[in-house]
Amino acid sequence: MSGIGRASVLIGAGTIVSRATGLLRNIMLVSAVGATTGAGNAFFIANQLPNNIYAIISTGLLSAVVVPQIIKAAAHDDGGRAFISKLFTLGATALLLTTALAVIGAPWLVQLYAPGFPPAQQALTTAFAYWCLPQILFYGLYALVGESLNARRVFGPFTWAPIVNNLVSIAGFVLFIVVFGTSGAVDAWTPAMIALLGGTATLGIVVQAGILFAFWPRTGLHVRPDFRWRGVGLGQIGRLAGWTFLMVVAGQLAGIVQSQVLSGVPKGDAGVLVSSNAWLLFMLPYSIIVLSIGTPYFTRLSENASAGRHDQVRSDIGSSIRTLGLFVVGATAAMAAASVPASRIFTDHAAEAQAAALVLVCFLAALVPLAVLFVVQRTFYAYDDTRTPFFFTLLQGILVVATALITSAFVAPAHFAAGVALGQSFASIVQVIVATWLLHRRLGGIETASWMRALGRFALAAVPAGAAGWGLYLLLGGADGWMVSDKLWGALGAAIIGSVSLVVYAGFLALLRAPELGPATALVRRLVRR
Repeated sequence: MSGIGRASVLIGAGTIVSRATGLLRNIMLVSAVGATTGAGNAFFIANQLPNNIYAIISTGLLSAVVVPQIIKAAAHDDGGRAFISKLFTLGATALLLTTALAVIGAPWLVQLYAPGFPPAQQALTTAFAYWCLPQILFYGLYALVGESLNARRVFGPFTWAPIVNNLVSIAGFVLFIVVFGTSGAVDAWTPAMIALLGGTATLGIVVQAGILFAFWPRTGLHVRPDFRWRGVGLGQIGRLAGWTFLMVVAGQLAGIVQSQVLSGVPKGDAGVLVSSNAWLLFMLPYSIIVLSIGTPYFTRLSENASAGRHDQVRSDIGSSIRTLGLFVVGATAAMAAASVPASRIFTDHAAEAQAAALVLVCFLAALVPLAVLFVVQRTFYAYDDTRTPFFFTLLQGILVVATALITSAFVAPAHFAAGVALGQSFASIVQVIVATWLLHRRLGGIETASWMRALGRFALAAVPAGAAGWGLYLLLGGADGWMVSDKLWGALGAAIIGSVSLVVYAGFLALLRAPELGPATALVRRLVRR
């Protein structure tokens, strides 16, 4: 457990700094282009395109296949050197080709994701896309190198590199404000303004990827270009990745429908950029808690599954869910209580903050289920099963599409973002229920009763914690108070409310004598010391 704890602390500390600088990055972006403006939504769609395309061709493959396969390849006579050389050559070639095709097809991609944008806004989005789409290549290289480092138990660089990306973006956005001021009007943008904003976003990803290569010697591997893609198990990767590819495609198709619905939100209401910032706040506890603790567990779980130690796999599942659950349930209560002042950080006035807070709360309904899903889904991956995750992800995608279409048909445009977020959460809850049942059947039990009782204890403590935080918000003025008067006051208010909620949460866990509290407290102390 000490190895897991040390890795979790390293990843958690890096994730905290990364997310903090990421929040500052988005604050500067909103300051430059506005939260509900045509230009702000145009830039978001363009800058999101490389993420979406990269996810289709790479994310699922890396998460589901590369780490387990590199661990297995380490048993080869050459320590996996030939395998990784071929894998990197194939990956870089596919990324380069995809990037070129995406840049050529930029106008059609914009039309696909934002058909509700007026012609002038679509033209601006396309101009941004030409600058942003080259990020695909560098996102892919970053993930390919980073997952390889994780597989070799070099956990830190993959987590800390995005901090430099955020710093580059912050500097670029500040320079934009200094040189051009702020501009949310679509027709006010010049080629120089577009180049500075879009080029800054891409430069950050380039630097982020480049940093990881400096840590490659720590893997002990020497990679060279190798176009002979046969003979070291790449066929097995292809078979595994086939289902993963379909799974990611299903998720992206659902995302396209959501994006199309949100592109119809009128200017001035919560649209794609507000939804993105709400998702960023939602991902803050997910990234700090789930990824930092869950990633080392996944490496150990993959090793146990590969060695056939199924009892230890079951133990890993139960202990990881209990550990994640203690932190995630508390974070959900704190974030919900502080939703309005937290949302004020990314909005221009109090009314926008309240609309954005509703979107955030709708997302938060899925935070605990997604933490459980992280463990369950990656257990399937550890057993080289990417077929089963495809089917429960397909179910989730169908529900996401259905709820998005229901939102567009029966909800006022001003509330499209909240409706889409709530539909996303509902789909995720159904997905994790089905996925857990399927894994229970496969392994003959995964200690479900034990970790469900633990989650129940955590939820019982979260109720008074959330109530205390929300009561403090109302006591200090609520929607008319100082917490929503400015971005900085919003950040301070969110920190105060969140801290009070977490203290109350820990106190009630102590009263309930939750056995998970001791190890969790030790992990937090290690994180603070580091």
